[in-house]
Amino acid sequence: MIERKNSIAKVIHPTAIIHESTSLGSNVKIGPYSIIGENVYIGDNTIIGNHVNILPNVKIGTGCNIFHASSIGEIPQDLKFEGENTKTIIGDNTTIREYVTINRGTSESGETRVGSNCLLMASTHVAHDCILGDNVIMSNLTTLGGHVEIQNWVVLGGGVLVHQFTKIGEHAFIGGGFRVVQDVPPFILGADAPLAYQGINSTGLKRRGFSPSDRKVIKEIYKVYFKSTGSRNKSILKIEKEFPKSSLKDQILNFIRSSNRGII
Repeated sequence: MIERKNSIAKVIHPTAIIHESTSLGSNVKIGPYSIIGENVYIGDNTIIGNHVNILPNVKIGTGCNIFHASSIGEIPQDLKFEGENTKTIIGDNTTIREYVTINRGTSESGETRVGSNCLLMASTHVAHDCILGDNVIMSNLTTLGGHVEIQNWVVLGGGVLVHQFTKIGEHAFIGGGFRVVQDVPPFILGADAPLAYQGINSTGLKRRGFSPSDRKVIKEIYKVYFKSTGSRNKSILKIEKEFPKSSLKDQILNFIRSSNRGII
């Protein structure tokens, strides 16, 4: 069925159930048996597949593609949740594949947020109060506990499990099947059990335009931090003293200093 309102075309299957308070942008498509709840906003050119549930207070940006049987904005799997009015926010041009579940926030932060240009592959889970930056890739079966922060350009391999309240820095890559129970600083490869530093994410950094000199600086900083024989506090002091001031150095040290769970 095609609906036209104010000259804006929307392709909505007749079996879809859409709450009257829902706001749809132009060229939105909604497939069979999908259910759209109260106070939902769906941006222009977004495609909602079959059997998708979008619960109340969800905002979805433009150009998104949500595949079949996904659940967006369901209440948290948190026994402390008492029905508070919270949100789920999805950015622009994000792809959410089959059977993905994204829970809305609790009163602690008020929202769960997924950025723009992300790819959440099949059967991934984003728990309550998680914050995902832009260009994040979650491979199949990856699971995030509550309050996880995933910064821009992070790639999580298949089956990765991320402990609640953990933070993963920009451009990091986590190998498939590993557990993340402490914070992962930016630009690195993490693998092994327990998760450990395996070098910098050279391939990802090359693809994103980091110069050879930038990659060398990152590698040398982490060589001091992870490979020195002394304590990590002494390594930080050495990095501060011996490396010239740069935005890369500041980003790495600020991340490490702000860690609440400790660094892998």
